[in-house]
Amino acid sequence: KMKFNYDKLLGRIVEVYGNQSNFAKDMKLSERSISLKLNNVRRWKDTEIKLAVQLLKIPESKVHLYFFNE
Repeated sequence: KMKFNYDKLLGRIVEVYGNQSNFAKDMKLSERSISLKLNNVRRWKDTEIKLAVQLLKIPESKVHLYFFNE
């Protein structure tokens, strides 16, 4: 199973939202669900990536750095 490094994504979440909990609310997911995704236990769905990119104002050209970085 492929493991991705979500350190950059977590940094952006904290930068924009202050913490995972606030981000989880806007994502309409539980804090636990976000945590499992950031720790490679659960996979990010395409629709979740799309929403996260909008909420975190990640430029389309940089999405791979946040979600597909090994």
